[in-house]
Amino acid sequence: MTYKIQANTSGTRSIDVDDIHMQTLEKYGLLQNLTDSTGIIDEDVLEKLRLHCRSILESQAEVDRELMNLCLDVVYHPNMKALGLQNLQKAFDEWKTTTKEETQEKQ
Repeated sequence: MTYKIQANTSGTRSIDVDDIHMQTLEKYGLLQNLTDSTGIIDEDVLEKLRLHCRSILESQAEVDRELMNLCLDVVYHPNMKALGLQNLQKAFDEWKTTTKEETQEKQ
């Protein structure tokens, strides 16, 4: 499934996020503890995510292709701004809920 997240307030820019991107976000816990106690997502929070991704990539002996694709396709996408990250968080929460429900139905 592909999620289309809105990247700006006017709705003219968007970013496509695939299931593999969501799985990578979950694998590395990239959206956990990203915001401070206020819960506000701004450009500083986006920069924090970018630096965290870069740190993970640089610390690995072998490059994780999924993480690299997440960075290229989503995190470092030219349209990614604070609103895009906020919408990515919402899409991730929705994806996580849907994935859990599907897993429970299969059992």
